[in-house]
Amino acid sequence: MEVLGIAKEKEMFINEQIRAKEVMVIGPGGEQLGTKNIKDALTLSNYAGFDLVLINPSSNPPVCKIMDYNKFKYENKKRQKENMKKQREANLEMKEYRLSVNIDIHDFNTRLNNAKRYLEKGHKVKVSLHFIGREMAHQELGKDVLIRFKDALSDVSCVEQNPKLDGRYMIMILIPKKEK
Repeated sequence: MEVLGIAKEKEMFINEQIRAKEVMVIGPGGEQLGTKNIKDALTLSNYAGFDLVLINPSSNPPVCKIMDYNKFKYENKKRQKENMKKQREANLEMKEYRLSVNIDIHDFNTRLNNAKRYLEKGHKVKVSLHFIGREMAHQELGKDVLIRFKDALSDVSCVEQNPKLDGRYMIMILIPKKEK
């Protein structure tokens, strides 16, 4: 059953829910205990203080493991959460803001505020400056604009790539500061 695009966790059969007559039993330490009658396997798991969990129902005989099922579910959920966190970090978006050498103060502040909001969401920002015509002779003016942009965002960002000339574009990449 799927609810709002989230698949319900597949439940495993435990203890009395297992319907096989004979099962291959794996102990709590990972050791193989051999093929046992289901009643003997349940007795072993109760004696150990754990649950008998059906791991592989399709094999012949089905494979069951003696383990703490609640701990297993907790660790599985924790692992999934960690994987989602890593996936989110890998999928950070990058937004590009284009500036020019003779940008007006109001345009500069507008782009600055938009970039600040985007950085606060945890995304990267690429700032590019396009040199047109004779502006190529005064690259230091373009670099000054990028440095001013970087300094204005220094409270929420760090520089991943310093201003670098690439053809007629000077590019700088900012990343959000890590929270401690």
